[in-house]
Amino acid sequence: MISVTELRNGTKVEMDGGLWECLDYSHLKMGRGGAKVVTKFRNMESGAIVDRTFNSGEKLQDIYVEGKTMQYLYKDGEDFMFMDMETFEQVTLPPALVGDAAKFMKENTEIEVAMYGEKALSITLPNQVILKIVETDPGLRGDTASGGTKPARLETGAVVQVPLFVEQDTLVKVDTRTGAYLSRA
Repeated sequence: MISVTELRNGTKVEMDGGLWECLDYSHLKMGRGGAKVVTKFRNMESGAIVDRTFNSGEKLQDIYVEGKTMQYLYKDGEDFMFMDMETFEQVTLPPALVGDAAKFMKENTEIEVAMYGEKALSITLPNQVILKIVETDPGLRGDTASGGTKPARLETGAVVQVPLFVEQDTLVKVDTRTGAYLSRA
């Protein structure tokens, strides 16, 4: 158990029958009466955000979230299959949990999965991935790096804006946080 005065950004707690992550907190000391802690929490399962106010003496149950390295194997219908790199156990994750990260995952990509007990809470891709361009318009003679951009479809199905000189079948580095082209690989 931790006191609400010990909350910090990123602290994970169990409250109201769910798992919550603290996004923001502020400690308010009134002129008269006790201090209050005003917080903003995000539900780690549904993504809902709530504001809560606590008296300074209240306590919450803190939780330990473990990060496991897993390898993406394949997509089975709507679900995604992963393999735990330590135990070689296969785990199925729903599309709601994977979310937009699916646009940059190809087979054998290693990712970090936040686990609470046996339950997966979220996934984190590497900051940069190298992917092959499978479809893009041909560049024109005289195109330069500062000229402009064009859409390119990657092997995972994602579409990113690339410079005009980048051609089909080129390997490119993509930032998974923003979905932006970084460079040729």
